[in-house]
Amino acid sequence: MKLPRVSPLPGSAPAAERGVTLIVVLLILVVVTVLGIGGAQIALLGERSTRYDRDYLVATQAAEAALMDAEFDIRGPNSAASDVQRVDQFTQANLGVFLPGCGTSGKSRGLCEANPDTVKPLWASVDFLDDSANAPSVEFGEFTGRSFDAGTSGVRPERAPRYIIELIEDATPGGRASGTTPRMYRITAIGFGPRTDIQVVMQIAFRKEKG
Repeated sequence: MKLPRVSPLPGSAPAAERGVTLIVVLLILVVVTVLGIGGAQIALLGERSTRYDRDYLVATQAAEAALMDAEFDIRGPNSAASDVQRVDQFTQANLGVFLPGCGTSGKSRGLCEANPDTVKPLWASVDFLDDSANAPSVEFGEFTGRSFDAGTSGVRPERAPRYIIELIEDATPGGRASGTTPRMYRITAIGFGPRTDIQVVMQIAFRKEKG
């Protein structure tokens, strides 16, 4: 006896087709997940880049402030209490306060005389992170009495910037007309970002107007 053929219910799909649909859905979920993770990584990278740019700008502004403080140190007025006015050291005749390497105390702190036989620049060998009592560099405001806003809270430099001053020859044409060797000063300053490891080093050559 031949059994009657049973037709599938309307709208139903064979088991094989239902399996293919499941695989397609899983593949779509995997693609969406990968795209989501990639988008999150791109956003995180952009946030880190923006934060680094901000921290670098903070350190740059701190270094610029240190250069300006060094100019006040050389030019005056000097408002910090001292047994000998620091500004009096920066004259063409007074060269003894610039010590080989860098001075580490008193009126000679941060005043440096490079060794001409040394290949490595002096400023590249100074430990600007040293803020001890015998540090070879000058902290912002030490001789000028100016203040600098630094600390671990907020978006500001974690540490006050520092600088050194080197005595160098003034190679400006016509500068030797008087028969003496004219001098000028090379200032090297370091500024810190919201973290000490964010550092910017800047340098200028400065000629004092008089003296």
